[in-house]
Amino acid sequence: MPTISGLRRRGYTPEAIRNFCARIGVSKFNATIDMHWLEDALRDDLNKRAPRAFAVLRPLKLVIDNYPEGQVEEMEAVNNPEDPAAGTRKLPFSRELYIERDDFMEVPVKDFHRLTPGREVRLYYAYLVTCTNVVKDASGEVVEVHCTYDPATRGGNTPDGRKVKGTIHWVSAQHAVDAEVRLYDHLFKAIDPEDVPEGGDWRDNLNEKSLTVLAGCKLEPGLAAAAPGARYQFMRQGYFCADSKDSKPGRPVFNRAVALRDTWAKIEQKHGGGK
Repeated sequence: MPTISGLRRRGYTPEAIRNFCARIGVSKFNATIDMHWLEDALRDDLNKRAPRAFAVLRPLKLVIDNYPEGQVEEMEAVNNPEDPAAGTRKLPFSRELYIERDDFMEVPVKDFHRLTPGREVRLYYAYLVTCTNVVKDASGEVVEVHCTYDPATRGGNTPDGRKVKGTIHWVSAQHAVDAEVRLYDHLFKAIDPEDVPEGGDWRDNLNEKSLTVLAGCKLEPGLAAAAPGARYQFMRQGYFCADSKDSKPGRPVFNRAVALRDTWAKIEQKHGGGK
């Protein structure tokens, strides 16, 4: 059973908790409330005011072979598209970057629009790059992706009007901040923990992946000084909160408060319950 202090440490705001309570109302009878009501209340709140940030949780090195060695540029990034008053920030960009491992696929499946050999993608706020080669370790796993960039596409624009489907985030390897990130998920695998086959009990629905701890995550440099309790939207990842007890300047620890999308809806769709 979540406690208020536990919710706050995860990153839930007072406003989100109050809005959740107002939405569900008060009943004289015991009832089970779908978790997405609470998660949606937090998404609605943080979408409006949480600053955006780049964080690569499962890093893969990307090397831009034709980018000048030693050169560093500053790319202007929007802090919150929902709040123009939030302004912008500068992100360092260099020859070697980190991207999400899930954003590269050597043999792409259907409808995969991110980076693959021979394909061009857009790096947020930066350039268009095309994958030319990969480096693998002794086990055959890809450990480095090599690309070339188009200098005419600074800011992600295409002067010739060509269409590029994929856009991915990145962090400069030279400037990245190492961090621990804790991915919290639902404690139960089913919406109703008591929904089990005959002879089972609620413990059969315990989610063994309700907490995943990732070490060696790469964050944009501004997050090194994130104050305990500070909340951000990690672009394309979810909403995260600097842990109030374990996060220190230069050694940040972030807890995922909520993913960007409703996990239960994805589960229902997978099993044929959604549209």
